[in-house]
This record gives sequence, structure tokens and C-alpha cells, in this order.
Amino acid sequence: MSDPASSSGSKQPSKPAPTPDATDIEKLLSREATAFQREIEVERILKAFKLNPYEILDIDERATPEEIKKKYRQLSLFIHPDKTSHARAPDAFDLLKKAESELTDKTKREELDAVITQARVVVLKTHNLPTTIADDDPRLKTLTPPFREQLRAKSKEFLIDEEVRRRKAVKMNLANEGLEARKKEEEVLARKRKAEEEVQWEETRDQRVGSWRTFTQSSKKKKKTKVAILG
Repeated sequence: MSDPASSSGSKQPSKPAPTPDATDIEKLLSREATAFQREIEVERILKAFKLNPYEILDIDERATPEEIKKKYRQLSLFIHPDKTSHARAPDAFDLLKKAESELTDKTKREELDAVITQARVVVLKTHNLPTTIADDDPRLKTLTPPFREQLRAKSKEFLIDEEVRRRKAVKMNLANEGLEARKKEEEVLARKRKAEEEVQWEETRDQRVGSWRTFTQSSKKKKKTKVAILG
């Protein structure tokens, strides 16, 4: 008897579709998880307090310049607009660049650190703790809310006050500059009017001289006229 499978015209059984192995599934899940994490990080940066670059970079205030640059590189690559589909990834990327720029500017960082130090002193005094206490002191770990959270909150309060004062100063300076500009404009207009009056005075000089001569000649004729005496 011939084998049915080898007979002419018989159909070969179709091969089942290959199923993804565990490695492929793991890679797919990893890509999806990474994409989700990128979007979460973009949202975190967008919600961070804009006046505190430490919060935007999510880095400790004691970080060295090298640590700041390293953290910036990591985050900027992680949430780069070319690597995430989040609509506001470019905004988050710009915030990162601005935060890194402020923290690498020595003067700006010193000003920021001074405000944060002031906030730290206030928080410590609130809990009757010495202002010279180390950040890793066990007493800080017992605080509720956590010390770092309280410090960020107080720093935010002080930074807002500082920004309000700065904006008022800018506004006042602009007002003063406007006043000075108006004064200068008025001085220019006054000089212009004076120059125009001098030109007009010179242009009418001949007319004034002629009028004066006519007047004096008329006066002389009146003096020569004899007055008739009745009697």
C-alpha cells in the first residue's frame, strides 16, 4: 500500500505560525516600560517647581558640578524629544537645559544656595534643632514630613518671595527709566523749541528794525508840530 502522504496531489500539512519566545516578549515589555518611564519623567519635570533647578534635575543641593553635569546628561538623553512621543517633551528638555545652566553659573548657584540655606535654618529652628546639624543626623530621620520635603517646601516659599521682590525691583527700575526717558524727551523738546524761536527771531529781525525806525520817525514828527495857543 502506498503512503497517502507521498501520493501525488496530496496536501502537505501547514506549519503552525511561530510563537514569540520569552526573549522577544521581554524585549517588547522592556520597550513599552521604557517609553512609559520617559513620559512619567517628562511629567515630573513639567510639574517641578520652576524656580528651583535642583528640583527640576531631581538632585541633592550638595551635588558637585560633575554630578550635576552627569545627571543632566542622563535626563536630557532619557527624555529627548527624539526618544519620546510625549507632546511636551521639548518643553521639559528646555527646562532641563535652563536648570543645568543656572546650576553651572557660580553666581546664580550661590544666590540660590543662600536662599536654601536660609530656609534650612528656619526649618531646623522650628524643630528646636541646631542649625549646624549634619544632614545625615539621625534626629532628622525622625521628622514628619521628612526633612528633605520640609526643606523643599520652605525653600519654595522663600524663592517665591525672592522672585516677587525681584520683579518689583525690575518694575520700579523700568518706571524710573521711563521717567528719565520722559525727562530727556522734554529736555530735547525744550531745546528744539528754543532753537526754533531763535531762528524765528532772526528771520523777523529786519521786520522789527523797520517797524522801530517807522515808530521813531513818527515820534520825531509829532514833537516838531507846534501846538496852537488860543487866547
